[in-house]
Amino acid sequence: MAFEPAYVQLLKTGELAERARVAYQHLEHCDLCAHHCGVNRRDPPQSPRTQGEIKGAVCRTGERAVVSSYNPHFGEESPLVGHGGSGTIFFAWCNLRCQYCQNYEISQLGEGQEVEPEELAAMMLRLQAIGCHNINFVSPSHVVAPILAATLIAAPAGLRVPIVYNTGGYDSPDALALLDGVVDIYMPDVKYADAEIARKYSKIRDYPAINRAAVKEMHRQVGDLQIDERGVATRGVLVRHLILPNDRAGTRETLRWLAEEISPHTYLNLMDQYRPCYKANDYPELNRRITREEFARAAQWAEDFGLT
Repeated sequence: MAFEPAYVQLLKTGELAERARVAYQHLEHCDLCAHHCGVNRRDPPQSPRTQGEIKGAVCRTGERAVVSSYNPHFGEESPLVGHGGSGTIFFAWCNLRCQYCQNYEISQLGEGQEVEPEELAAMMLRLQAIGCHNINFVSPSHVVAPILAATLIAAPAGLRVPIVYNTGGYDSPDALALLDGVVDIYMPDVKYADAEIARKYSKIRDYPAINRAAVKEMHRQVGDLQIDERGVATRGVLVRHLILPNDRAGTRETLRWLAEEISPHTYLNLMDQYRPCYKANDYPELNRRITREEFARAAQWAEDFGLT
């Protein structure tokens, strides 16, 4: 049987249109990420469209997504890349404040272009047309509404590749409920095992509890990662964990939790590419790359817990 992405069925029943409508309602008192700012991110009726940052919103984003770039990406995880690349769409701004962010020009300075849902849909269709295996939304937590609106436009126009939700993992139950049956592949970060460390380095509250609840819901929706005969992922969860110097991420506890409370079959990208960026120099314990010994120890923990 030919692959059919999750959102096609919702399109056929009219549920996808309803999800998009409800998502924009949420923007009026926004709870579409775990900050639950309650800010009205909609443009006022009968007024010029809002430009620039939205005061009071942690994500600083109005009702339109800001796109930094879109292109086939061959540096993503191999089950996403295949031979045609992963069709990445990088959103500007972020609902996290990671002090060591390697893409801070995008996430914290907002470099990008504000787009309408029709423009976002055109990007999705273009990436499919040039052979990308999926549409990979990077840092999407704050732009769930325009993502749903764009999918509603792109799907009737022939979009048929999986949607990847590539998130920092600070996602609200409200957003994940709207994405149920729309997203095929969830790729969340599991950044920290300790709430105080998360607050210190990413300026967020209750990260482990919120993140773990979100990852559990993602796994409930799509299950373990499924890979087709080409070696390309079609559905499921793929987790990223960035190793920090001096074990500030709590790697062993994170890997134990994934194996015991999500699934021992969880696909994991144990990331060794940390380097001091942005404001990392303000934190002496983060002001270096990780060592070979630190990575080897983390890899051994992953093996001990049976993770892929």
